[in-house]
Amino acid sequence: MKITVIGAGVVGLSVAYELASRGATVGIVDARGVALGATHATAGMLAPHIEAHSDALLTLGVSGLALYDDFIARLRHDAQQAIDYRRTGTLQVGRSAAEAQALREASQRLTARRTPHALLDAAGARLMEPALGDVAGALHIPEHGYVAVPGMVSALVAALARRQVAVSRAQVTDPTSLDADAIVIAAGSWIGDLLPPGPTVPVRPIRGQLLHLRLGRPPASRVLWGERCYIVPWQDGSVLVGATTEDVGFDETPTVAGVRELLDAATELLPELATASFHEVRAGLRPATADELPIIGQSATMRRVFYATGHYRSGVLLSPFTAGAIGDLILEGRARPELELVRPDRFGL
Repeated sequence: MKITVIGAGVVGLSVAYELASRGATVGIVDARGVALGATHATAGMLAPHIEAHSDALLTLGVSGLALYDDFIARLRHDAQQAIDYRRTGTLQVGRSAAEAQALREASQRLTARRTPHALLDAAGARLMEPALGDVAGALHIPEHGYVAVPGMVSALVAALARRQVAVSRAQVTDPTSLDADAIVIAAGSWIGDLLPPGPTVPVRPIRGQLLHLRLGRPPASRVLWGERCYIVPWQDGSVLVGATTEDVGFDETPTVAGVRELLDAATELLPELATASFHEVRAGLRPATADELPIIGQSATMRRVFYATGHYRSGVLLSPFTAGAIGDLILEGRARPELELVRPDRFGL
């Protein structure tokens, strides 16, 4: 089967990798190039029990997280590349009495779901992460983790190349005109360029700014999450700090205000970061839908077209799930039950 994937972000690359791994002939088209949209400014956190703000998103996130060990193992083998991927957990930090109370309430919800976790007082939090600043309490969720997205993207490109799948730079305006048995739209915020006239574009771009700092060693042993920022320490001493949430249209410009906001929040949470060197600031447009759930599944309006878009802040987390679900739909005609939550036709697509 011949399949074209439109979009070369982490979701599009993962979908293409899954399809090619199952024997399909795959091509990827992206007008901008590899990983230059939302993927460019993602920290790669795998933390559904913190980030999910609805039961539906939590269901999807937990499904995605459960696939990650096997997905990364397969990708490392196929690409013959290392990927910085760790499941050392997250430590959600409360710096005030009110924030500590919110963590206690979160702990009750995790207990009800039978999710392993530990609610810590200030001493317990400092024992786990000695470099923390002011802390009133913390919540440790050990199954969480992160993947360094640049390494994951590099491995995906390498694994695809070994299967003779390349990324073409081209602008597509009519997906149905492509010479393919199936077309997968994974264009993120740019989905509007691919829709026929009529329906309102169901995705809007939300700018996220992310800082990349450097220290001589990792300042923490796991992902830290505070009220104003999150911090992802890589094994090479790099530290990612994110992220702003800005509804500014198709503007990918980093700003002084965004950098200041993130630096202030990060040094409050982890004072040692005041001595870090500043490597870069990245900005990317995250594709948000009205219900903050992705759009995954077969189009109800365009023959041969499937959607894998609108992942907002969960593109990395949901990449293995989305890839597998699209592979099942196209190659086996089988729909995973979770796809009822993310049907394209809920937006008239």
